[in-house]
Amino acid sequence: MTSENKLKILNDPIYGFITIPTTLLYDLIQHRYFQRLRRIKQMGLSSLVYPGAEHTRFHHALGCMHMMQKAVQVLRFKNVAISKDEEEALYIAILLHDIGHGPFSHAMEHSIVENIHHEEISLLFMEALNTEFNGKLSLAIEIFKGNYPRKFLIQLISSQLDMDRMDYLKRDSFYSGVAEGNINSERLIQMINVHNDVLVVEEKGVYSVEKFLVARRLMYWQCYLHKTSVGAELLLSKILKRAKQLTLNGVDLQASNALTFFLQNSVSKANFTNQILENFALLDDADVYTALKNWQFHNDKVLSFLSSAIVNRKLFNVQLIPENEVAGKLQQYKKWCKETFLINENEIDYFVFGDKLKNQAYDLKADPIIIYKKNNEIVDVLEASDQYNLKALAEPVYKYFICYPKGLAKVN
Repeated sequence: MTSENKLKILNDPIYGFITIPTTLLYDLIQHRYFQRLRRIKQMGLSSLVYPGAEHTRFHHALGCMHMMQKAVQVLRFKNVAISKDEEEALYIAILLHDIGHGPFSHAMEHSIVENIHHEEISLLFMEALNTEFNGKLSLAIEIFKGNYPRKFLIQLISSQLDMDRMDYLKRDSFYSGVAEGNINSERLIQMINVHNDVLVVEEKGVYSVEKFLVARRLMYWQCYLHKTSVGAELLLSKILKRAKQLTLNGVDLQASNALTFFLQNSVSKANFTNQILENFALLDDADVYTALKNWQFHNDKVLSFLSSAIVNRKLFNVQLIPENEVAGKLQQYKKWCKETFLINENEIDYFVFGDKLKNQAYDLKADPIIIYKKNNEIVDVLEASDQYNLKALAEPVYKYFICYPKGLAKVN
């Protein structure tokens, strides 16, 4: 009897062929926890703006693993010692770094799950898998947690120039069609090196880093922080909050068992047990979409109106306004909304709300992107660059907005 061949080759539209280098990685990819990522979109509700943005977190995770393989190959060629155990641990950590994302992750994190970030859930999944795989993920977990003594290995997983960003910028740009976000990840990886245990970029790669930072800024404004996408995500967050409120008040809502569990229970970091993790592993985009399709016909006016807005893409207006006008505009639009749709005071915050967008392509408070010069000097990329506008990318830019239903009659 022949054993199963686990050293597979996958075809990716971005990079071509991606290899699965070890049987452990194959088994992790085949695991139901990881396969769930096939059913979760990478860019959430962005497909309401960019119809091509239908790719999944499964795609992204495999792409990150491929980028990590290239990085290990380049560093070894430059005589950076990486053991076989460290190599496999890097692949595991980057493969599983997003496994804790729920459906429409950011909307989930601010509605039916409280005070727990997807990275913390990723770690819980990794620890559960480590138990199942008899401790074979222990080194990967140490690197993922930032506890491993070799700093550059941690930086490959999580930094301002990590393999996660290398893939998602290129992949999201490709699928959304926003060409401004495309980066030369292949050249960036060819230019990385290690100096004093810190990940650096060789001097001749400085222009690729400049392009990377500019592309990141543009992708945030055009995709991740696109006002319509953000408005839709906030709308979904409001829907889930309303559904949870109704459920806790004894209203029976039609939803999958997985989603119903989170509507009926208060879930936070403090009580996120293994049983809750198992329920979370059953939750994906299909649960939320199916619920929205049912809830648009519910007799609760708030739930049905908001659900229909997502399902039928009758999204709210999103108006950018100066910060000092937010409070006044909110009160004005709440008044108009109550008079137009006959909404009471307790429900108006579901229909008119505001928030702010923050875009900062380079964070001066985080580990810097270091340029390694030919004279062995190391400098921050902002100092190495002759682009004066690059320094502006380190300054956070805020935009303020309000959301309200279309067709609002402005009653005097």
